[in-house]
Amino acid sequence: MPHFLSKLTPPRKTFLRDISPEELDVMRAHQDYWRAHVDAGMVIVLGSVDDPEGAWGVAISDAPRERLEALQARDPAILAGRGFRYENFVMPTIRVCPIEPLAPVSSVTP
Repeated sequence: MPHFLSKLTPPRKTFLRDISPEELDVMRAHQDYWRAHVDAGMVIVLGSVDDPEGAWGVAISDAPRERLEALQARDPAILAGRGFRYENFVMPTIRVCPIEPLAPVSSVTP
């Protein structure tokens, strides 16, 4: 199954710096919504990116495209109708570090 990098673009580039109280509530609901999928291992990475060109959210997921898009359609950030949008990019190859290291750092050569 392919992995996907998902980019959540907020309604404006300054979103992280001037988020309103109502938008903060939407983002809390968004985080709560995705937390279960992170805990289940379907979403490997979830967070915000403070890009100088404009903030955005990122997720890396291990799910079929149809399931991912269905989950995104039910995301409170999307349902709030405030201008958030997702873009999904397939990751043909990916390496994910194990929960427990397989080798000590000293065994890795630069």
